[in-house]
Amino acid sequence: MLLFGTGLGTAFYLWMAYRSRDIYALRITARNVILADWIFTAPAVIIQATTGILLMDHLGWSFASLWFVTVISLFLFIGACWIPVVVLQYRIRDIAMQSSSFELLPVRCHQLMYVWVCLGVPAFSAVLLLFALMVYKPWLGESF
Repeated sequence: MLLFGTGLGTAFYLWMAYRSRDIYALRITARNVILADWIFTAPAVIIQATTGILLMDHLGWSFASLWFVTVISLFLFIGACWIPVVVLQYRIRDIAMQSSSFELLPVRCHQLMYVWVCLGVPAFSAVLLLFALMVYKPWLGESF
């Protein structure tokens, strides 16, 4: 839930700061989104992976099950989207810090925001699916 909530919250606030066309809002929000990723998201990812694997082992669930392969694939997909998103957030923040107004943001910043959204939407969708799979555990007994 921490991963889901932090991801949703930070994405919402960065998107809204960008849409506000207020350079000061964009600067501070980008800075705080990066901070939130390091304080909440990164530890949540590590804790979720570690406790999930320990719990599977403790319960004797198969790492070859269709459920686990699906969950770990989604987890890796989300990570493959999230890592570039963090890099984009740093770049967006740095460009915003150097710009005197939203209107003077270089085209590159708008392109980075576009890519940020293009990575964020499928990653967030995958987080929702991952959450559902962790709660309902379909195909748990089925192996490849």
